[in-house]
Amino acid sequence: MIKSLSYFLSAGLFEIGGGYLIWLWLREGKPFWWGILGGIALAIYAIIATLQPANFGRVYAAYGGVFIAMAMLWGWKIDGVIPDRYDFLGASFALVSVLIIMFAPRN
Repeated sequence: MIKSLSYFLSAGLFEIGGGYLIWLWLREGKPFWWGILGGIALAIYAIIATLQPANFGRVYAAYGGVFIAMAMLWGWKIDGVIPDRYDFLGASFALVSVLIIMFAPRN
């Protein structure tokens, strides 16, 4: 379980970080190499996601919940947008869904 969650967190950092670098390049006028670094980070994210032990659909469904929570934290800590109670509630539901999808006992 810890290994799987660490894959999700690592993938999230690379995906959000890569997307953010591309955002800064295109929207904030940063140098083009920021976009290239963002593309590399996004490729690393895709590789990390394949390390999960579950099947593709289950991994990507569960990862969506992790991404929601991490994106909220990124917006808060990097962009300074403080989440409200509904943001926290939604992210909490998303994380509970991750636990159910990835770790529920199956036959």
